[in-house]
Amino acid sequence: MGPRALRRPHFFPLLLLLLLCGESPPVGGCNEKRMLAMLPRCSKTFAEKMKKVEVWKWCNLSEFIVYYESFTNCTEVETNVVGCYWPNPLAESFIAGVHRQFFQNCSVDRQDWEDPPDEILIPLITVPVLLTIAMTGVVVWRSKHTDQVL
Repeated sequence: MGPRALRRPHFFPLLLLLLLCGESPPVGGCNEKRMLAMLPRCSKTFAEKMKKVEVWKWCNLSEFIVYYESFTNCTEVETNVVGCYWPNPLAESFIAGVHRQFFQNCSVDRQDWEDPPDEILIPLITVPVLLTIAMTGVVVWRSKHTDQVL
């Protein structure tokens, strides 16, 4: 299966929507007004699906990834139907609004890593360096003295 076969499912929703609506993207380019009128359908469907997820699980993507993927695909299809590229600034703004509605209380728990104090860091660096030098010296010394013993 080649890379093209993997991309085909993304075109299926667009093709299905075009067949059902009997419309094709406008020749004149992006119809932003119509796009903004159509995108709320996606958020309405997403909101309905998110009602199935308990609010305290909204920050756990694995709980609603299927719904979110559906929402994203919907915004892409609706945007493409009106001749706009996806993502575009208006669509991104719309999606950001949905994020604010559902995920404003979710925070990314990031640990800020910092260097240990110098009293710990210096020995952690110098000990391996000194051991490497010492072991190299032992190997060289041993290889020179092995020849004399035989």
